[in-house]
Amino acid sequence: MDSSRDRSTFRIAELVLDERTVVRRSPDVEHERKVAIFDLLEENSFAPVGSPGGPYVLHLAIEENRLVFDIRLDKATPHGKVMLSLTPFRKIIKDYFLICESYYDAIKTAAPAQIEAIDMGRRGLHNEGSQLLKSRLDGKVDIDFDTARRLFTLICVLHIKG
Repeated sequence: MDSSRDRSTFRIAELVLDERTVVRRSPDVEHERKVAIFDLLEENSFAPVGSPGGPYVLHLAIEENRLVFDIRLDKATPHGKVMLSLTPFRKIIKDYFLICESYYDAIKTAAPAQIEAIDMGRRGLHNEGSQLLKSRLDGKVDIDFDTARRLFTLICVLHIKG
């Protein structure tokens, strides 16, 4: 996707999170959600295999232990669905939540070196989850790593059920 036409056509123009199961989130998590959505909409690369192009409206949901990418051409016109099992993501999401909790606790009282070490671990797990998402979408939707990172953040947000 080298041309500017491709970047404007093969992209997510709007994102809808299915938040029917969401409980009240912490301010830190809510901030991460807002930043991920903003950054994703500002710049992303999203090309469903075999699609002539968008831009797309992506409805992201978790249903029956599956991650659902409901891809539409506008709010009402279906374009296709991609469903992924959440099982491969469970451990990494659990570990990511644990390290995020440690990070948010550490920034209140820990020494800068400790905060940096925890943050490096947090970023490493986030990268691992993003790479897993990218590979699980391979052959279904072509995304770049930055798009995978932002989508992984949103998957984690959807995963919070209280």
